[in-house]
Amino acid sequence: MRRLSIGKTRGLQQLANDRGILGMCALDHRGSLMRMLNEKHPGDVSYQTMVEFKLDLCEILSPHASAILLDPVYGAAKAIAAGVLSTDTGLLVSLEATGYSGEAEARVTDILTDWSVAKIKKMGATGVKLLLYYRPDVDVAARQLSIVRQVADDCLSMDIPFVLEPVSYKVGRAEADPQSFATVKPRLVIETAKEVTALPIDVLKAEFPADLRYEKGPSRLLDLCHQLDEASQVPWVILSGGVNFDLFHRQVEVACQAGASGFLAGRALWQEATQIVSRRERSKFLETTVVERLKALSNLANTHGTPWHTKSEPGEIAERWYSSY
Repeated sequence: MRRLSIGKTRGLQQLANDRGILGMCALDHRGSLMRMLNEKHPGDVSYQTMVEFKLDLCEILSPHASAILLDPVYGAAKAIAAGVLSTDTGLLVSLEATGYSGEAEARVTDILTDWSVAKIKKMGATGVKLLLYYRPDVDVAARQLSIVRQVADDCLSMDIPFVLEPVSYKVGRAEADPQSFATVKPRLVIETAKEVTALPIDVLKAEFPADLRYEKGPSRLLDLCHQLDEASQVPWVILSGGVNFDLFHRQVEVACQAGASGFLAGRALWQEATQIVSRRERSKFLETTVVERLKALSNLANTHGTPWHTKSEPGEIAERWYSSY
């Protein structure tokens, strides 16, 4: 059981629902969202178009999510200023720059220029999220872990929850074939969970430890998720990673049966909305189809999920704790 400071405890309470389940929605996409909105000319997507899309999603989905993940470039401050973020909903804000530096097979995560954990705390956000390109078997793994340590230290200093999202990637010609990569993905996801949760992070936003296009056996999928649960020293949630809703629904069900504390869903919920030109029609789609999807996932997580506080709990509060806080 990991002991938490009082600020982190309060933050996780606010990111979760009353059951201790994390039913979160990801809206922090930048470059990928531009490509979805205009595949041929993503650079033509205007700042205002990006802001409007995020504000519409935030206004319609935030009342149905325990927390919303937004980026600082187009989403977080705009959502607060516009009053579209439900006051009962936690706010996660991303720390990383979009994309990565280094080589495609040795990716390095960069912090967004002029952005920091301190600023995320200062703006009143509930938690910090960092996307980490990570493979345990490449040379830059140590460098990536050092970035996590620094962010973790900053979050400890600011007493704010830290949600880490490690994402695997293909290395070598053999893994260029999707089915070949699918054979190594379980090992990568489980080993990554073991390594990164040894550091003082608070929630692991994990990839599903299998590719459902190639691995369909229910008992095998459940076993892999149990292995992920055993590897993670902190509460974990499943990311959607751009799969369609039906696949993600299955992933959430299996993951929560194996010990996950919920989900952080992005494109699996709302990706079709990027192809609806009319803002009015898009809002209608969000208010009906997407809200129903979010409710369905939340019902699954509430039914099968494990509350976050089964792996983390507040440390002992001394009589004069405030004197040294």
